[in-house]
Amino acid sequence: MKKIALLLCFAALPAWASVEADLAAARAGSPTALSAAQASARGSALESYPQYWQLARNLDAVSAAEVQGFLSRNPDSALAERLRLEWLKKLAKYGFWTEFATEYAKLAPAARDEDVQCSDTLRRFKQGEGEALTEARGRWATGRATPAGCTALFDALANSGKLSEAEVWRRVRLQLTAGNLNTARAVSQFTSSPLSAGQLSAPNLSDTASKAGQEAALFAIQKQAKAELGTAAAQLANVAGRLDAHDVGYGWGQLALVAAKKQDMVSALAWFDKADPAQLSAEQWDWWGRAALRQGRWDTVLRVTEAMPEASKNNQNWLYWRGRALKARGKGGEANPLFARISQFNGFYGLLAREELGTSIGESPARFAVAERDVVAMGQTPSVQRALALFGISTRLGLPEFREDARREWRFAMRGASDEKLLAAAEVARQAGFYDMAIYSADRTERLHDFSLRYLSPYRDITHRYANQLDVDEAWIYGLIRQESRFVHIARSGVGASGLMQLMPATAKWVAGKIGLGSFSVNEIGTNIQLGTWYLRHVFDRLDGNAVMATAAYNAGPGRARAWQANEPLEGAIYAETIPFTETRDYVQKVMANAVHYAANFSSGYQPRLKERMGTIPAR
Repeated sequence: MKKIALLLCFAALPAWASVEADLAAARAGSPTALSAAQASARGSALESYPQYWQLARNLDAVSAAEVQGFLSRNPDSALAERLRLEWLKKLAKYGFWTEFATEYAKLAPAARDEDVQCSDTLRRFKQGEGEALTEARGRWATGRATPAGCTALFDALANSGKLSEAEVWRRVRLQLTAGNLNTARAVSQFTSSPLSAGQLSAPNLSDTASKAGQEAALFAIQKQAKAELGTAAAQLANVAGRLDAHDVGYGWGQLALVAAKKQDMVSALAWFDKADPAQLSAEQWDWWGRAALRQGRWDTVLRVTEAMPEASKNNQNWLYWRGRALKARGKGGEANPLFARISQFNGFYGLLAREELGTSIGESPARFAVAERDVVAMGQTPSVQRALALFGISTRLGLPEFREDARREWRFAMRGASDEKLLAAAEVARQAGFYDMAIYSADRTERLHDFSLRYLSPYRDITHRYANQLDVDEAWIYGLIRQESRFVHIARSGVGASGLMQLMPATAKWVAGKIGLGSFSVNEIGTNIQLGTWYLRHVFDRLDGNAVMATAAYNAGPGRARAWQANEPLEGAIYAETIPFTETRDYVQKVMANAVHYAANFSSGYQPRLKERMGTIPAR
């Protein structure tokens, strides 16, 4: 397919540079630049942006007519959706419920965040809807921090007198477990014996004669478990006679979760057996299954995965492991339908399931070649043009906030798109160098696929050179880069990691010293790949040439990767499943699955399957 222009003709004009400068200054908050940007951007793809900034920054002062004017001038757009969302929050804040209901109905369900969903439930709760009460009760039973709309809903629910004291204590318990002590104490005020400041500051001294004292005692045991499990278990056993069975079962479930995350799987399994299954969270069910996997107790894996709540039971990982447990018991005929259910997916567990099924399920689907006319048409759609214009500003001026605006426009444009349109969009993004959104679009297809777009490989000449020099699997490097940065070479994480391979400053400096590199820019593409590949080889060598452990080490450090080994050899997929850090567990699985797809793209010859790549993790 020949190169297609970005269809942003105005960007080629000398005047566009001044428009970009005005927009950048306006985006940064300059009031004078805002007026200049409104004038200079008029007639361009980004005309609505300075208008949106002016309204969004002064939402408490603007009139409903001004907001409605913007919404009517910019229908079916990402900015209109964002403004309507923020306007809804203002309407809810001031109790303008009639206007709220009208605007909420106009907001696409995909755009309704938790805040406005709670506000809508509150509106209907105030009107006496029984379904709203059920929804409010469901939201009440959470330990997460919640936005303003949910806080208002919970206040109304608690003050309504429609909650039992047991329901109130349930939320207190969840908040204590989550470490939200101020919220827990505030919620407890709706009970007959609220928690005191003293009970939370010294919970181990609490008198268990009251419900508040009992909850404080359970909280003290959970705190102790993080420091020393044995002592916590002894405390729970000691206080068990003064608590009801329901509370004791909750305590054992909490200790079991901590033990499993510390990879004391023997204790975890013993304590999960003492827990109250009705009070286990999805996370606890997951770790019960993982503890059994780690110990090779396939009967327990089967029992736990069959008893899990439906939402957990039908996750890809537990369908796969339940299938493996059935096979371990000689029930391959029952296992294969489970593998077949997830074999349609191309991620970690989908690939493993295909391998369990052998040749009965094909490899990655054939490439669908998108027509050039469809690529041109996609490049001319307003949201895509806005996304590319914003991406251009971000690239030329080095402003990541414009890149996020571009991503938002792009994601809006992809909503509800057919496979053909998604692949056309992916090709537009690839040609523009907007690689993360090319992957985003190609990843969303369901029937038609192009794995060369889904698993892009830009900068191949550079990566190939350093992979050969250091004898590192090129597919593995690409699998890691795809997960780390989606090929955004100026990517910077919240903890300061930079570039395609997301190197921490200290790591980059240390590697540069090792290879004799003087002054360097960590975001320069060639330098970042050179440093990152050298470091990947380094951790690979330190960890006995084990790619799975090296991948874990790249994300979480070599010390942790070693600490997660078992006392005996462990199947690589089980090692990955039982990594206690959610981010690292997901990272390892995705990097290794990515490597399988990249290897298939790079070579027509035999390439190791995922289970081979995962291999066996040696004993600690």
